[in-house]
Amino acid sequence: MQRATMRKNVLLAILTGAFALPLASCSEPQNTASADQTFGPSPALPPPQNSWIPTVNIATATGWPPDGKPVAADGMAVNAFATGLEHPRTLYVLPNGDVLVAETNAPPKPDDTNSIKGWVTKMVMRRAGAGVPSPNRITLLRDANNDGVAETRSVFIEGLNSPFGMALVGEDFYVADSDAIMKFPYHAGDTKITTLGMKLADLPAGTINHHWTKDLTASADGSKLYATVGSNSNVGENGIEAEADRAAVLEVDRATGKWRVFASGLRNPNGPSWEPQSGALWVVVNERDELGNDLVPDYMTSVKDGGFYGWPYSYFGQHIDDRVSPQRPDLVAKAIAPDYALGAHTASLGLTFNTGSLFPSEMAGGAFIGQHGSWNRKPRSGYKVIFVPFANGKPSGKPRDVLTGFLNDNGQAQGRPVGVKLDKHGALLVADDVGNTVWRVRPGSHSASR
Repeated sequence: MQRATMRKNVLLAILTGAFALPLASCSEPQNTASADQTFGPSPALPPPQNSWIPTVNIATATGWPPDGKPVAADGMAVNAFATGLEHPRTLYVLPNGDVLVAETNAPPKPDDTNSIKGWVTKMVMRRAGAGVPSPNRITLLRDANNDGVAETRSVFIEGLNSPFGMALVGEDFYVADSDAIMKFPYHAGDTKITTLGMKLADLPAGTINHHWTKDLTASADGSKLYATVGSNSNVGENGIEAEADRAAVLEVDRATGKWRVFASGLRNPNGPSWEPQSGALWVVVNERDELGNDLVPDYMTSVKDGGFYGWPYSYFGQHIDDRVSPQRPDLVAKAIAPDYALGAHTASLGLTFNTGSLFPSEMAGGAFIGQHGSWNRKPRSGYKVIFVPFANGKPSGKPRDVLTGFLNDNGQAQGRPVGVKLDKHGALLVADDVGNTVWRVRPGSHSASR
């Protein structure tokens, strides 16, 4: 116990300095790849760089100054769709155009901070703006006059348990809490649900629940729900038994609530979305840490029924992670390489496909991705919304920036983008959990009209 306390105190002293100055001398070497090398179907994968203390390069969360907002790409405009929210993370657009926003944060995880690493992570997340209590509600935003700004808001559902994913099938509205899928009755035009929810299915959770976000989508015929479940660790250090049915996409039978693992080996999948041309299910995935600035790239990928994508035994196909013991060469041999890398440590959390007609025709069918931003890379990565073009059901070119400027000139985080969705007109909505705003992006001038 004394040795652990001493080690913790030493680390505290080091990290106290790290919060004032980025930790460089005690961390991985700062050689970095260019963006072109860390994005795309065949990213550059440098040798892993192991170290006891990873790079700590925190963008302190400050929020937006008065009249501040992100920077839209050339030919696009951005305005605040709704402000004054409380840690908005994910979005869902109802058939009548109402916008639902999950105001949420992590649930209590008493066994996720027992270790020194967990304790440090908690400190880092607090500094990065992720240490606020969870509001545990879904708020409804309504733009009644179609001017691109929500005039009214109401508490749609409250008393939830760190809600994240949302899906509507007929008159059944589903919420993926951190530990279960809940079902609520919904009727078109409702602004508030007061009926107690019914549990459809338990989801992997527990007292560690390291990656707590559970995202959700429904199949085209409405018979199945697909829930994403992140891992219980960085790379299996809590024991492989703690990873049962995690790091996976689960397929849930909507009639019975029974579920099965649809795809596995996905460290922290989010943003489940259906690619419009192929009909395949795609996710964005946050990959593992502590292997260097450029390992391992986060990615987006189609997920195949029964597919295994490497975690924790290998990354980006069959590149073995030798930190994991015991090894599983049988699983590594069948590990599927992801479709498209999204840059190392970008924390890509949001994904939606451009199924509307508002943006230019060359953007039809492509993917918008919300990159929450790194805390352990120098220089920082992410902190923006990007677009990846698609053709024939696959990524077909380099990414382009859609929304930037979330970091100010001092490297502080004015905002951090998370969930992305199209509104009823085809404009892009972006949840910003540090700026407490939902942004709306569309082609054209700075006017907020549709």
